[in-house]
Amino acid sequence: MSSSQEIHIAGHVIGLGHKPFLIAEMSGNHNQSLERAKNIITSAAQAGAHAIKLQTYKADTMTLDVDVEGFRIDDPKSLWRGTSLYKLYEQAHTPWDWHAPLFAHARSLGLVVFSTPFDETAVDFLESLDAPCYKIASFENTDLPLIRRVAATGKPLILSTGMASVGELDESVRAARDAGCRDLILLKCTSTYPAAAQNTNLATIPHMRELFDCQVGLSDHTMGVGAAVASVALGATVIEKHFTLRRADGGVDSSFSMEPQEFAQLVVESERAWQAMGQVRYGATEAEKPSLQFRRSLYVVRDLKAGDLLSRDNVKAIRPGMGLPPKHLDDVLGCSVVADVSRGTPLAWPLLHRS
Repeated sequence: MSSSQEIHIAGHVIGLGHKPFLIAEMSGNHNQSLERAKNIITSAAQAGAHAIKLQTYKADTMTLDVDVEGFRIDDPKSLWRGTSLYKLYEQAHTPWDWHAPLFAHARSLGLVVFSTPFDETAVDFLESLDAPCYKIASFENTDLPLIRRVAATGKPLILSTGMASVGELDESVRAARDAGCRDLILLKCTSTYPAAAQNTNLATIPHMRELFDCQVGLSDHTMGVGAAVASVALGATVIEKHFTLRRADGGVDSSFSMEPQEFAQLVVESERAWQAMGQVRYGATEAEKPSLQFRRSLYVVRDLKAGDLLSRDNVKAIRPGMGLPPKHLDDVLGCSVVADVSRGTPLAWPLLHRS
């Protein structure tokens, strides 16, 4: 597909000619409460999100329940240091029997609702819920069998690119397209939690769009709205941010998630950025035309008698702009006026006589 081609997802049109499509990622911020999960969806809708995204996996489909090296998070900088992978995924997963009521709740609020599957059983399950599109997470962007399975559904595929080299992305994109994907969106992503602005490299967005001839967005783990808003100026058509009710409530992803009022700000500012991009244009717009009268122009600043010569003492470039443009100052100096002229008269060629 061409990067200019629009993508349709559940009634929304995604493309450079449309305001950014904003996804609120629930992840594990439900804190194992179905009521809280529904409240997150409600708050996302009220904040102006276009979509809510879940994650569909079980601890047993993600890893093994063993506590040996490699299956523990030992990185001293990690939010989850000291936790085994299995226990983390047990804590963070969204129970599968919640999905149907959460999908129904989101749809009742007008939200697009979809999920990130982490294995083929999750894809089959989400197909039974009629998910309108799919997301592949950064940590799975080299799992070509999973990508092929998702692509085979024929639905739009959103793929996060965190950590992937150009070569790895090329393999993933080829696998998706060869398996039937026609609507592909890549998300520039930095797989640190939270991510630092200086490690975000938004300049990759237009390069990625050209390289893979597809739409590109941003999966943003930075704090605030700055990086996401800036991405719109570089052509991002989709923005995904983790979302929670209150960071103070805790949860596996809460520390780098947006609160409702912040997401509402993102909705406003990302749309403003998109509107401000416009097109290449010079000259006064229709809205600017009334302001043309306040440009500088040449005026007589002292009363003159017929035959008086113009000089820098009696002609100046001032506002408003009803006289000759200032570029003609040297041309009019030394000319005489053909009639009496009062102070505050805009200069015009019929008033002048060139000797």
